[in-house]
Amino acid sequence: MDYGIVQFTSDRGLAPAILAPLIEQAGFDAYYVPEHGHIPTRRDAAHPQTGDSSLPDDRYMRTLDPWVSLSMAAAVTTRIRLATAVALPVQSDPITLAKAIATLDHLSGGRVTLGVGFGWNLDELGDHHVPPKRRRTMLREYLEAMTALWSQEEAEYSGEFVNFGPSWAWPKTVQQPGPPVLVGAAGNEKNFKWIARSAAGWITTPGEQDIEGSVGLLKQIWADAGREGHPQIVVLDFKPVQEKLDQWRELGVTTVLYGVPDDSEERAGAYLTKLSGKLGLSPATV
Repeated sequence: MDYGIVQFTSDRGLAPAILAPLIEQAGFDAYYVPEHGHIPTRRDAAHPQTGDSSLPDDRYMRTLDPWVSLSMAAAVTTRIRLATAVALPVQSDPITLAKAIATLDHLSGGRVTLGVGFGWNLDELGDHHVPPKRRRTMLREYLEAMTALWSQEEAEYSGEFVNFGPSWAWPKTVQQPGPPVLVGAAGNEKNFKWIARSAAGWITTPGEQDIEGSVGLLKQIWADAGREGHPQIVVLDFKPVQEKLDQWRELGVTTVLYGVPDDSEERAGAYLTKLSGKLGLSPATV
């Protein structure tokens, strides 16, 4: 089990090129960032945490582009995974997005992890002409089409939402047939069946309660679907408690993520150093 940091990027927080090296130097293994292209001012969709149209944090409307952010992080690090928690692929053109992700994976030496979501903000999805009741199918097609572009010499795809004939597209991703895809969603049977068919693992929601029960359910559905090995499991945690971490390790959790204060380099560095010590990590030597 390894440990990573998730930054709720915004135009008021530390730039990724400043924070990512601090994360790597403190001994963490991954850097995760979110995605929201825009937030409609009038919304009918309820936020999962607030239960209504209000937002728990104004950074939702100030989020930096994840691929630009991760490319800046890639340029100043050598080891940490570069990941999203979560990206919203259906809000982009799949061919263009496949190129951006392949380029990042190529330039970073194969360090990309693609965390994706179905999208809770139906109003945001609507502005991208995403039919709410078909967003899961649309996401599956996007991932299948991008994987074809990442891995096939002459890629093509025919679906309900994505269609292109035999095409050339380089660079190919270093990781084949593409970066691991993890789905950020509530831990339930419907989501786990989707993951078992179309992804490499699961990212918990921030308020996930029954980690043990959810992991057990996912592993059972994974095995029933005929998938080999074990799903990757990324848990969003708030405070490290050794007994809890030991239990998660035994369950097969692969990565635990923590947030970080990013209002100043000094505060972020001090927090990362302290958290690293609590987790028993090995900081990089200069």
